[in-house]
Amino acid sequence: MTTYLNLKKLSNDLKNLFQNQNQNQNQKEEESYFDFEIICEQNKTSFKTHKSILSSRSEYFKSLFKSKMKEYQENKLILKDVSSSILSSILNYFYSGKIEINLENAIQILIFSSKYLIDELINVSSKFIKNNLEFETVVDILKSSDSRNLTKLIDYSYQFIFDNFNEFIKTPFFLELEENHLNLILSNGEIQINEFELFQSIIKWGKHKSNINQEKENQKLEKKEKEKIQDQISNIIDKIRFVTFSNKEIADTLQEELIPNEISQQLMKLLIMKTQKNKEKLNQFIEKQNSLIFKTRMKFNSTIIQEKEHFDKLEEWINDNEFFSNMKLGYSAKKDGFNCKKWHDTCDNKGKTLVIIKTKNNYIFGGFTLIGFTNDNSKWNEKYINKGYGYIPDSNAFIFSLRNDKNNRNPNKFSIQAGREQYAIEYDYSDCGPSFGDGDFDLNSNLKHGFSNFGNTYNLPEGIEYKTDESQSYLAGSFDKWEVDELETFFI
Repeated sequence: MTTYLNLKKLSNDLKNLFQNQNQNQNQKEEESYFDFEIICEQNKTSFKTHKSILSSRSEYFKSLFKSKMKEYQENKLILKDVSSSILSSILNYFYSGKIEINLENAIQILIFSSKYLIDELINVSSKFIKNNLEFETVVDILKSSDSRNLTKLIDYSYQFIFDNFNEFIKTPFFLELEENHLNLILSNGEIQINEFELFQSIIKWGKHKSNINQEKENQKLEKKEKEKIQDQISNIIDKIRFVTFSNKEIADTLQEELIPNEISQQLMKLLIMKTQKNKEKLNQFIEKQNSLIFKTRMKFNSTIIQEKEHFDKLEEWINDNEFFSNMKLGYSAKKDGFNCKKWHDTCDNKGKTLVIIKTKNNYIFGGFTLIGFTNDNSKWNEKYINKGYGYIPDSNAFIFSLRNDKNNRNPNKFSIQAGREQYAIEYDYSDCGPSFGDGDFDLNSNLKHGFSNFGNTYNLPEGIEYKTDESQSYLAGSFDKWEVDELETFFI
């Protein structure tokens, strides 16, 4: 038996079917073969298509037609957010499997594909952009992808900056970074750069964002200009490791008067200690300081934790410098997959583990355990050793809430109830992801949904009673109607 396969002919025939109709709007002969119309509102261009082709090429159209919504009934869809050239290219791709991606259209193709769920185009356009990233374009691409939550492109942009940071920081494009992007970049513990050079670049960034002439010497700036710069860099300055500065660099920094007073005071004390050359006293002094200037830049590449207050709270609650200095992002559900077995294969038996969850309705919560998730059932609560799942005792475990928009509550930490230490974390390789307590919060096997019976194992906030709507909605907004947007897991 011989199988004859001519994909090129098939592709050309389908492409011609689409193009012949849409290149000649007056053509009526084959119009009856088409059963759906897509109209580009920008210039009122109309494209005749087939529901069967659209639904087989895009999950968005498949759902649209299944739902039998207004567009399905009217056999027409009006698109307001795409140009006719991009729409034509993508519809041609639906029929022929061919598309030309270039520097001019790549981002628009990615934006459209992400919105209308065209996975293969998301992948190829993302990779094209990744392979063509340059200093001149990476900041604009990062801003655009962040505003549209294009996760792959966000990761590619950050990685390009991380890999080329020493060169990138010397370019004018560094000055165009948004504060939240710069903050995350500087939180990467793998960046290796002279700290004084980094500090000077941040001052230039502060000048640029404050609309102050870069040519004006720092020492000649007016008081109002200095205050503007101080305010602009206030959420960035904690990423500088001033402790690595030489005596002259500290003196120069103090003389310029561009850092907040509290940091200036700590730097003055540091300079005195370094001048005395008493290493023992210097080390004791540094260890005692709570000032942010002595913090080490962390390997905290979180897309969930974007607010400085949240980072500071986690560091305060965990209170473990070794963990914070060496932890890494071991698992991201968006990047690594929403699958509990894969999560367990990556995150089991790691010891100290930090879990952070963001829901689709913008709640942020999680938990920390010293023991970690382990398949070694000798470490489980002995009642469950032979049941295939179990609970792992950990008297130091806690859960936390960082964002609770429903009740506008402040970040809070919740320790384990006395006598409930045996149920600190739940372990079930096949049926649940990271779960704390006996149902205080559980993620199911696809890591996308869960439930929260907060208060069964961990202490509730004062004034909230167990098994009430308030307690069950505290962490994620409801008992079981919440959906995971991202799950991040950190360990050493």
